This record gives sequence, C-alpha cells and structure tokens, in this order.
Amino acid sequence: MSASQTLEFETAHFLHGLFGDDLANLKTLERRLGVAATTRDGWLKFEGSPQAVEDACAVMRQLEESQRGGTAVTKELIGFALDSINDGKQSEAGVQAVHQARLVISSGKAPVVPKTQGQLEYLRAMDTHDVVFGVGPAGTGKTYLAMAKALWLLKEGQVERVILTRPAVEAGEALGFLPGDLKEKIFPYLRPLYDALYDMLKPEEVERLIEKGAIEIAPLAYMRGRTLSKACVILDEAQNTTCEQMFMFLTRIGLGSKCIVTGDHSQVDLKPNVRSGLGEAIETLKKVPTIAFHFFENRDVIRHSVVQQIIDAYRRQRGEA
Repeated sequence: MSASQTLEFETAHFLHGLFGDDLANLKTLERRLGVAATTRDGWLKFEGSPQAVEDACAVMRQLEESQRGGTAVTKELIGFALDSINDGKQSEAGVQAVHQARLVISSGKAPVVPKTQGQLEYLRAMDTHDVVFGVGPAGTGKTYLAMAKALWLLKEGQVERVILTRPAVEAGEALGFLPGDLKEKIFPYLRPLYDALYDMLKPEEVERLIEKGAIEIAPLAYMRGRTLSKACVILDEAQNTTCEQMFMFLTRIGLGSKCIVTGDHSQVDLKPNVRSGLGEAIETLKKVPTIAFHFFENRDVIRHSVVQQIIDAYRRQRGEA
C-alpha cells in the first residue's frame, strides 16, 4: 500500500531553505527514508509507504521548526533530523536538541551549533561537569566548541573571564631567545586561538574584552603559581603537555571555574622519551565521577571530507584502524 502527502509553505524560498538550498540534501532524504519527493513553487509532495511518508513529514517538521526558530538548516542538521527517525519513533537526538544546544555569542555572528551527535554530547558534558576533556582527531571541533561555550558563559555572566592557553612546544616554553616583545614571541603559538575568537566575535568585541582582561590568551608556562577562579579555562593541544605541566594546570582551577582540556593523541610533538600529560591524565582521572571525558570519532570530522579520508589512511598505515 502506498501513500502520499503534500506539505505547503508560504514561499518557494522558505521551502528551499528547509533542505539547505541544495537539492542533493533532498535526494539524501529520499534515499534514507525510501520516499519519492516532488517539489515546485512552495509545495513538497512525498510518496511511498505510509510509514516512510510519515517519517519524511516528521523530518520536514523538525527542519521547519528549526528554521523558524532562527537556526539555519545545513547538511549536518538534516543528518540530525534523519538520524532521529528510527522505526517511526523520533529520538531525543533530533533537531530540537541541536536548537536547544546552540550558543548565541554575538549579535553580529551566526549562532554556534553542534554539527554531529558527538559534538552535541560534548556540549552536554560541559553543561554537567566542571572539568571536561575533549579528545579526538583534527577537525572535530573540540577546541572551537570549547571556546564557544566559554564565550557564552562569559556573555551570560556565569564566569568573569575566559582564559585560553596552550603549550608552546617548539620554543620549549622558554621564549626569551625569540626576537620581539612578549606578544610577538608567543603570537605564532596562540594564533589558532585568536582566529577562533575573531570567527565568533566582532573584531571590536575581541579587542574590548582582551583590553579589559575578560579574555586572556597566554602560554601554559604563564599559568604556574596562579589560582584561576570564576573563569572558564581552556587548555588546547594538551597532548603536548608534560605530565608535570598537566598536573600544574589542573591544580590551578579555583572556585566558580570550569576547565576544558582538548587534545589529539595522534599529534604529539614532545620528544620521544617524554610522556604526554594528556595520556597520564586520562588514565589517572578516568574514574573520577566529576570529570567528563568525551572521545571524538572520525565521523565527527567537519572539515573538508578529504580530512577524514587522510585520518583514516594514516590510521590504517599505523595499524590503528
């Protein structure tokens, strides 16, 4: 028995936005759900089994709710909606969960939203734990989402400052021999953090927050001896910390603070005889209930599709697959 249902929208432009202005996404919906779709002007017709048509309409309702709520429909969001439909039942991992997790940081920038189930779980871990480790390959968004959450906490008044740090491995944390003043010495190592800031905030917002001390970016060595209270502290590239540096950093956390540690086991730049502090921390703290560990997978890579293929190829070559 076959069924059909037609959905009508106010304009063709609005309808096209529901599949990200890309007919390939509509083709993906057809293939995943086993329906045939016809669209013209402002209407969309599904044909197939009664259950398949019902599921397709449920997906479109999720996407419509998202778009009307201000979250742009993307290929990844459509994937969330499709993944949420299982045997005719809608799971809690659908578009609504993504919309609720979005972070509005600046009025002049688009909200930051999770693009994979792994990213959604990572953000949820930040909501429920004061110390979170995000570990995984390049391109999974572990640092970007950590910074987005930190800036959102600052905007909402839940912390008074954001502190971003990473080890300057190539300089051995001894920056004195490099030419220039302190800012010029450390800038090359901290540039990725600045890039992310300017992607989420307007340039004048970044400069104002740094000037008043609400955002601080510094090498890991400059954390020694401090107590970091009422702050969201992010340690990036944690795989390049020594065991002593990691212990020093984790014991800087003060009252009212959150700590997010990000790293990638496959990109350790330490000398061969130096153990990574990230590895030791995972082994030592994995059973501490107040600390969350989120391990990203290759499917969470959201850079160019070739990045995931490169990661897979190297893992096979190294016998890690």
